[in-house]
Amino acid sequence: MDFSTQTSAPEKIKTAALVVGVHADGVLTQAADAVDRAAKGAVRAAVKTDFKGKTGETLVLRSLPGVAAQRVVLAGLGPQEAFSPKALASAHRAALAAAAALGVTETVSALAAVPMQSADVRTRARLAAIAAGEVTYRFDATFGKRDAVSRPKLARLVLAVERSEAKEAEAGLREGSAIANGMSLARDLGNLPGNVCTPTYLGETAKKLGKSHKLKVEVLDRKQIEALKMGSFLSVARGSDEPPKFIVLRYEGARQKPAGRGKTGANGPVVLVGKGITFDAGGISLKPAAGMDEMKYDMCGAASVFGTLRTVAELGLPLDVIGVVPACENLPSGRANKPGDVVTTMSGQTVEILNTDAEGRLILCDALTYVERFKPSTVIDIATLTGACVTALGHVNTGLFTSDDALADTLTSLSRQALDPVWRLPLDDDYQEQLKSNFADMANIGGPPAGAVTAACFLSRYAKGYRWAHLDIAGTAWRSGKDKGATGRPVPLLAQYLLSLV
Repeated sequence: MDFSTQTSAPEKIKTAALVVGVHADGVLTQAADAVDRAAKGAVRAAVKTDFKGKTGETLVLRSLPGVAAQRVVLAGLGPQEAFSPKALASAHRAALAAAAALGVTETVSALAAVPMQSADVRTRARLAAIAAGEVTYRFDATFGKRDAVSRPKLARLVLAVERSEAKEAEAGLREGSAIANGMSLARDLGNLPGNVCTPTYLGETAKKLGKSHKLKVEVLDRKQIEALKMGSFLSVARGSDEPPKFIVLRYEGARQKPAGRGKTGANGPVVLVGKGITFDAGGISLKPAAGMDEMKYDMCGAASVFGTLRTVAELGLPLDVIGVVPACENLPSGRANKPGDVVTTMSGQTVEILNTDAEGRLILCDALTYVERFKPSTVIDIATLTGACVTALGHVNTGLFTSDDALADTLTSLSRQALDPVWRLPLDDDYQEQLKSNFADMANIGGPPAGAVTAACFLSRYAKGYRWAHLDIAGTAWRSGKDKGATGRPVPLLAQYLLSLV
């Protein structure tokens, strides 16, 4: 999608659809008021009879006298005193969906110009571009005829802003566009079925991303993984005929020094580690059949790493970011892990596998050991790790675990700004007791109590050499039901974090 800004008076803008905001109780925004005055009260008349201004509500007005736009889309912003980035994003999505339903190719929106104490125009423009990406996203890769999927014609979004705000709005649009592109890549990878999106496919996708976005890419095969002594990762891969891949993507932006930006990342790269189980049947500890098709989403952590690297590369951020993805399948077979097996991790620590369906931590622990070689400033792992996190937090907040209070505060604050919220859960040492084993250094599960916490405790044993956070996205990486599909989270949060470092 193309993005740009427009500084003309709203009523004079020629477009197929002009979006203006209306707060609850009929309070018009500045742009809506200008259109109303030009149309001799037509907007207020419509609001009085047909529009409440509720968040996400829309109303299309056609051929208003004195207004250059063919259609005016009224977008509800909710109560003026409670206007927030969340309400703005909801209004953007609703208004753009209404415009897309009209079949127009271009929309001009004045919503980003609506002032807000908690978000500057750059942030408001960023939210507009992300909303446009979400509204126009369609997955069609596995349809026999791609035209069977109805794609919106909407291809251009113009933000109507004050001349003094145009430069910042354009910067926000660039950031939002890159984040939306990263989310789309993450969603595409997540939505692909397991027979297409295999570990090998992820490796090939990484190579293509490297060529198109100037990333350095390594894809290690089984022999190279064996040479690294990643016994835990390889034990999970053993049950499948699909060969495992260990993928490393490097973005070296700190050396580029883009104009107007200083060098960052001097204390080491930020490393993102994504769980890449391209299909999870649970292994010998087989999952129930109902809903197992959704286990193609067990690589959404990996998908978010791919998406974030794409975003960072498109923005040309002046810092170093490394993505690491251990990728394999978790299937039952004669070679698969068995409950009671003991495996040796890359760190030399041994693990008793009490449940083969707790495999994500078994591949991530070796990846977390591997990344020590990069001397990272921060490591964030992202994984659809536990059903327990879904039970605790549902589908709203991603679970955040870290022993670093400053990092927790930063990620929590930025998640609210990115509208990609996290909630911190405990990582107390007392929970480590649940991982005791009579036959190995640790067990891979700690029993039913605090399952998400003990999973994070397990990972923490392999992340002691650097600043680390774990994001459990089991409840937020995809939606079920009629809207089934990957969400692209937590690409917005990760991108917001990396932007904050610049």
